[in-house]
Amino acid sequence: MYSFLGGLVILILGYMIYGAVVNKIFGPDDRQTPCVAHPDGVDFVPISAGRAFLIQLLNIAGLGPIFGALTGAIWGPQVYLWIVFGTIFAGAVHDYMVGMLSMRNDGASVSEITGKYLGGFMLQVMRLFSVVLLVMVGVVFMVGPAGLLALMVTQGTSGAVGAAGGAPAMAMGYTAAEWTKILTVVILVYYFLATLLPIDKVIGKIYPVFGLCLIFMAIGIGGVTVYNHIQGTKPMIELWEGLYNMHPKADSMPIWPLMFITVACGAISGFHATQSPMMARCLTSERQGRFVFYGAMVAEGIIALIWASAGIAFYNATDGGFSTAGLLAVGGGNSTSVYQISVGLLGPVGSILALLGVVACPITSGDTAFRSARLTLADWFKIDQKGFAPRLVLALPLLAAGYAISFLDYGIVWRYFSWSNQTLAMIALWAGAVYLCRNVGAGKGFVAAIPATFMSAVSVTYFCIAPECYLMLDRTLAYGIGIAVAVLFFAIYWLRVYAPESRKA
Repeated sequence: MYSFLGGLVILILGYMIYGAVVNKIFGPDDRQTPCVAHPDGVDFVPISAGRAFLIQLLNIAGLGPIFGALTGAIWGPQVYLWIVFGTIFAGAVHDYMVGMLSMRNDGASVSEITGKYLGGFMLQVMRLFSVVLLVMVGVVFMVGPAGLLALMVTQGTSGAVGAAGGAPAMAMGYTAAEWTKILTVVILVYYFLATLLPIDKVIGKIYPVFGLCLIFMAIGIGGVTVYNHIQGTKPMIELWEGLYNMHPKADSMPIWPLMFITVACGAISGFHATQSPMMARCLTSERQGRFVFYGAMVAEGIIALIWASAGIAFYNATDGGFSTAGLLAVGGGNSTSVYQISVGLLGPVGSILALLGVVACPITSGDTAFRSARLTLADWFKIDQKGFAPRLVLALPLLAAGYAISFLDYGIVWRYFSWSNQTLAMIALWAGAVYLCRNVGAGKGFVAAIPATFMSAVSVTYFCIAPECYLMLDRTLAYGIGIAVAVLFFAIYWLRVYAPESRKA
């Protein structure tokens, strides 16, 4: 309990102190923002800071801070360290830098920002990379919430996870798997509307309601988890009690880099780099950036910390010593574990609110994922988006591709999403570091360069050992390659934009 509460305090202080430091380094001013300079009634629409914060939070807080945090918790309470410090020094800096740079570049998408500061080659890489990632995100956030809603429908009828005799639970003659397919189509139709319509017509109106569900859900889950710990019914594991690899398959599941890739959105996420430009097109002042971009990521870190703590405590088997075997047995973060935790902690009535919050998270990230993909393609091919027809031409193939991919194995899509997600975050951080060094001061870029170097090591190491990447090198060799590449990237950064002699040249 003390580790959890301490993590909450550090996250809040991180926003107040380090967030202020990063904001002062960047130096927001009173120049016109994109929506003030040229509002178009579709994507460049002035939105208040409070509403923009809720939209940004729901854009970025998809399944990652819930599913990812629960799966990351299988390694034990040291996941708290990555969630807390990763959020403050990496994730929030990443989201803030991309959002502010987008405002400074007329609302440009992350691919265009990267190209400006890292060169033409990286521009083309990021254009393709970000569109593919966004479609995968849309797929993940279609299938995930559809599965959760299917469980809600079938459990509401049968009252149990499975019917008697091992038969699957059913509602109106359909199993949960069949309901998942039906609801995937329903969500896809909503995504179609949210992708095409002006941002203030659908997203701007429903997000505040979903935001309240998300906040109440987090408060409920976190509060009951602490209460149960005090009562001794479901004790939490303190950091000092589990500061080792608690994964039941520790020999084949090392903390580095697997935990850092798995948690993803709960600490740092490249997907956020595709979302921040959406709100950058809607803020009326650069001075709102810290609250909206840095603040929303800290809020997501709090959500991830709550779910990681709840998962560890809920499935903790204390009779044989502290263990995360129960969390592994249920599959970590998925529809089943979220349903069981919600019902187990909040009961039938409270679980409805909790599940609405959890369902709202991915749906309100999936719709903006496809919307961001449309905007990225529009920036890429210089297609004006004021008219309905040009938006339709870009949206239809994106949604069709997403629906086709939804038939693939969910676990495979998630694994590819996780690696590409963190790799995109690494690239975006390097772009931010270059901007700060060139435009603010030689030593200022370190606030982005240090987490960029760290994420370079994480991404490259994972690429070398992950089964889906096919290299599957020896672990020691992979560690060495990851560190070497990270050092190389930092050396290039130093020589190109930091070293005084290089700057004079």
